[in-house]
Amino acid sequence: MQGKLDLTGRELITMTTHDSSASTPLPDIRQTAILNAPISEVWKLASTADGLASWFMKSDLEPAEGHAFLLEAGPFGKSPCKVTEVQPPNRLAFQWGKDWLLTFVLEESSEGKTAFTLIHSGWKEGEVTEFGQSHAEVRERMAGGWTGILAKLVQVAEGL
Repeated sequence: MQGKLDLTGRELITMTTHDSSASTPLPDIRQTAILNAPISEVWKLASTADGLASWFMKSDLEPAEGHAFLLEAGPFGKSPCKVTEVQPPNRLAFQWGKDWLLTFVLEESSEGKTAFTLIHSGWKEGEVTEFGQSHAEVRERMAGGWTGILAKLVQVAEGL
């Protein structure tokens, strides 16, 4: 069987390559909780080391773009992070480890409550985390885990 020919009659050699670095994105984890607290108080829970420790993980977070900090991730050790966006009192984002971006979006309601939306992005099919587990597997666990973590945030905010 003859291959494709160019205009001069020479056989063309075609090659296909598979880019193993291109992975299929998985959906972000996106969860919202309504907190019975003013946005100024919820901002402190989302943007300070003490606030974050009260419902999520201990850290040395400071709300300053470019600030590098560590999250104390229990059995997974200390996770390096870097603040990528700060828009007080509505938005804080940070790179978490080598793979993920965590974004907190706060919206004030007229009743003095705050909608707190967590967006955990950076998931890719076929990729593994720095601790060797597949993104798909960890994403499923984290989707359930965030539900409990946000429930704790609701409780903390109730006590403000």
